[in-house]
Amino acid sequence: MEQDWARPVVHWEIEARDPERQRAFYADLFNWQIGDGFIMEIPAGIGGPEPGPAGHIRGGDRSGVTLYVQVADLGSSLERSVVLGATVVAEPFDVPGGPTLAGIADPEGNPLMLVQA
Repeated sequence: MEQDWARPVVHWEIEARDPERQRAFYADLFNWQIGDGFIMEIPAGIGGPEPGPAGHIRGGDRSGVTLYVQVADLGSSLERSVVLGATVVAEPFDVPGGPTLAGIADPEGNPLMLVQA
């Protein structure tokens, strides 16, 4: 049997009630170059594993962090996540020109996005 592979974090998101304040905090604390607009893009940094995951900040009703984790098979991963105690919060959808995503909440309610390229 072929050995399975570890699923890498491929993107992350910081959701914020006050995204401009969060933008200033992260830009100042970590020297991040954060874009403007509804989705404030944060490019991958240097010094870690290359190229490293990029991210963004956007406004929302809660503050928190969401990890985007790449999976080999989105359907199987969704099924497995439910077996392990997760809740599906966003059925699979295609990002125009990008991957297919689905949202889950882990057993304690933390949000995760599953990504299939």
